[in-house]
Amino acid sequence: MTAPAPTRVGGSWLTLFTIAWLAIWTVQLTPVQLLLPLQLDSQNTGGQWLDGVVWSGIVLSVGGGAGIIAGPLSGRLSDRTRSRWGRRRPWGIGGSLLAAASLVVTAFADGPVAVGAAWIGVSVGIAVASTALTALIADQLTDQRGVASAAASSAQAVGIVVGVGAVVLLGLGIVESYLVLAGFIAIVGVATAVLLPDPAHAETQGTQETQRGPRSSSLRDRDFLWLLSGRLVVNIGNALGTALLLFFLIYGIGIPAASAEDSLLLLIVIYTVFVVLASIVAGAISDRRGAHRALTIIAALIQGVAGIAILASPTFEMLLVAAGLMGTGYGAYMAVSLSFSTLLLRDPEDHARDLGVVNVSASLGQLLGPLLGAGLVALVGGFWLLFAGAAALSIVGAVMTFAVRNPQRSLSPTAAPH
Repeated sequence: MTAPAPTRVGGSWLTLFTIAWLAIWTVQLTPVQLLLPLQLDSQNTGGQWLDGVVWSGIVLSVGGGAGIIAGPLSGRLSDRTRSRWGRRRPWGIGGSLLAAASLVVTAFADGPVAVGAAWIGVSVGIAVASTALTALIADQLTDQRGVASAAASSAQAVGIVVGVGAVVLLGLGIVESYLVLAGFIAIVGVATAVLLPDPAHAETQGTQETQRGPRSSSLRDRDFLWLLSGRLVVNIGNALGTALLLFFLIYGIGIPAASAEDSLLLLIVIYTVFVVLASIVAGAISDRRGAHRALTIIAALIQGVAGIAILASPTFEMLLVAAGLMGTGYGAYMAVSLSFSTLLLRDPEDHARDLGVVNVSASLGQLLGPLLGAGLVALVGGFWLLFAGAAALSIVGAVMTFAVRNPQRSLSPTAAPH
């Protein structure tokens, strides 16, 4: 029998974990926010701007669908991996390399169908790598789960700034941007997967068997399912409010296309600052005081207020205010809801699979959002319904989270970091 796992990890673990998430979010969200809309809009020869919006929604959603399948599937395989390199590391390395190769293909893809096919590979690679990374929270942490979850969610916002900022400030073209992102995930994703501790399954099997009785599944737990549903709805609301901002700046409030990228970068920077601050504060509070459900509900409602603000005054000045509100709500929500989900896990043998589903609930929302948003914009020929939907879904997600009961389960990681 192995010794009980320590409850805390050091700064080097958290630093590597944060850098790994920074790489994942940068290569996923930079194309979503900027490169794919530009790539698809530039290939629109019909002069109809709605075509670019619709194709963006389709490409992101189809690619995301493949990632949705790949995440839990790779997580289940990771849970049962018996490699001497560990359970999570091989999948983190493989996912990073697949994403890098697919980004290179996306760079040279011609036409919406080819771009969509290449984006499937990117989405699958990111899903595989992020599922392996998320499992480390439940595997190795107890009282730092809020801090680790805050690192993952704040890295999401910082990743957008790093990616979009590099593209805009360095004046990179679409092809060059994809190639830079491919090199980034290949180097950083593989390096962090190698350096983060990941004990082989044989080292932890005895501990797992002594800690659990008859196996039960989180996927049949009503609280876990309510939380998943709420995360899905809140993330759709967030995607409605953020994914089509470039089109809104150009076609909604009339900012010239030449300066729209600079305006988008400013919005992203404001959004990022508030995401990082809110996620750190909310994650720390959840570690110290609990109250996961209350914090998650409040955060979702704040995000809803951002959508209402844009709906009431669709101006660039109000967009700046709404970016801060959206960042505050979303940063706090993602940090606390991820930590909350680890408290609801049932079986250590299914950590990666279950947390893969948790990741899917967020990524599915972020990828269904553009498709739904494109439909709403096309339906009314404008953007007001887009932001009304963002506000409504955020509030609905808060109500759904209210149905989750605060868990009374002890935290027992299945593996100790070396």
